[in-house]
Amino acid sequence: MSSIVTLTGTGTPTPTASRAGGGVLVQTGGLNLQFDAGRATSMRLAAVDVRAIALDAVFLTHHHSDHLQGLDDLVFSSWIAGTQRSGPESDTWLPVIAPDGPLADFLEHLLDPWRGDFDVRKGHLNRDTEPGMHVTLFEASTKMEIVWEKGDVRVSALHVQHDPVRPAVGYRVESPDGVVAITGDTKVCVEVGILAEGADVLVHEALLSEVVIGTPREPIMDYHSDSIGIGTLAKRIGVKSLMLTHLIPPPENVENGVVRYEAAVRSGGYDGPLVVGEDLSSVEYG
Repeated sequence: MSSIVTLTGTGTPTPTASRAGGGVLVQTGGLNLQFDAGRATSMRLAAVDVRAIALDAVFLTHHHSDHLQGLDDLVFSSWIAGTQRSGPESDTWLPVIAPDGPLADFLEHLLDPWRGDFDVRKGHLNRDTEPGMHVTLFEASTKMEIVWEKGDVRVSALHVQHDPVRPAVGYRVESPDGVVAITGDTKVCVEVGILAEGADVLVHEALLSEVVIGTPREPIMDYHSDSIGIGTLAKRIGVKSLMLTHLIPPPENVENGVVRYEAAVRSGGYDGPLVVGEDLSSVEYG
């Protein structure tokens, strides 16, 4: 039985009609693992018939808003699905795994503005529970460390270079079907090389430098990944399949945008399967 990686959001902080906020769904070992939860994540999951209540865990990479704006929606959606069941109330809280630091405060207060809504719904539905999260925090490390495992599936985390945003981590998912690496936001760096070495699928954020240089957005090149460098790294570490996401700028905003992203990666040396991501792009492995 093969596993699948689906891009649930390929956008950036700037809203566009066709690109939800950052997110990746990995379905392996009978589990649904969501990485980041940008705007409209719940809608993209619905498009692949995965409900929030079916998520085994949500992993967060860092505290930038475009990776978090859909998280409270997932928390609500999981709880609401539980209210539609008959019989005893079950645990509908969303398991969330994140690096300690600013995300700890964010998660502690995420649901505070909704307390009035909770009270109304609980009373009307005669419910004892309310929406919530099971939060697990870990210390971001420059060494690969396991942060979650279930059955034959193991998820490790590693600090990546997205300064001044600290901590920022990438994740490596290992199962009998193979390995998926998800960078989150980062520069091309040694840490990603460790995270993704030999991966069956690498999901990497990407920037088209030739378009960004000389524009007001040029400063973001300090902490995002040039597509040529991604190609060089992916070739060196033996990545079997490469998916580009968090695309700056979106290919549809650039003449021959997809072709130019592809050309940049290829010029870096990578010659394997390549997906210039759109929302719901997917790759099977295993």
